[in-house]
Amino acid sequence: MGHLNSDIFVRFSPAVLFILSCLFGLSVGTELSSVTCGSVIKLLNVKHNVRLHSHDVRYGSGSGQQSVTGVSVVEDSNSYWSVRGTSGASCRRGTPVRCGQTIRLTHVNTGRNLHSHYFTSPLSSNQEVSAFGEEGEGDHLDEWAVQCGGSVWRRDEAVRFRHKSTEALLSVTGEQYGRPIHGQTEVHAMSGPTQHSLWKVMEGIFIKPSETPTGARDSSHTHRVLSFTSLCLALHLFSALANNPPSFF
Repeated sequence: MGHLNSDIFVRFSPAVLFILSCLFGLSVGTELSSVTCGSVIKLLNVKHNVRLHSHDVRYGSGSGQQSVTGVSVVEDSNSYWSVRGTSGASCRRGTPVRCGQTIRLTHVNTGRNLHSHYFTSPLSSNQEVSAFGEEGEGDHLDEWAVQCGGSVWRRDEAVRFRHKSTEALLSVTGEQYGRPIHGQTEVHAMSGPTQHSLWKVMEGIFIKPSETPTGARDSSHTHRVLSFTSLCLALHLFSALANNPPSFF
């Protein structure tokens, strides 16, 4: 996908945000207190201050699948993930994600799902975490249960993600890669809950509760309902604003 001119976004950002909100029911403010199905988010590992990240770089060992890492850079669009239902359980667009609910996290820029299995991670020898599938469709190893303290996943709450098939928790323990992804941190899965497995929602585009009648298309197909072009437009816009805030005077 080509890069878009950030000067255009800085100049027209209020209008673009308004149009996207009207078309897709997006929330870019703080009025929604919970994470909803179909939202596009960045996840921060609280202990190590890195955001969950992926890119079209494959592991040189283990599964050979697309690597998943942690990065300290805030503005990187490769750190956006879409919250979706599973192949067997719908996740209606705009519905708050329940504590204990099983979801998929789809990497927006590559369309692959957060995935784990019994391959060994390259640096720490924990359980490998990768990105798998095509256009948002992979297999049952893409499923994660959200562990949180109340009834729904709150945006201001640190939560854990337990891999449904292996029961391991999405974690970071600080090991860093060399080339070709120098300085990025290994993300893996571990069996026990620790401070290394706590994650918090940071930046994102949050889907407001929908007025769509029951039985309509659910957010397991969000990557088809919301075009990637529009999502990437908004994501690049946010990055442009973060790096170069507009002046109206």
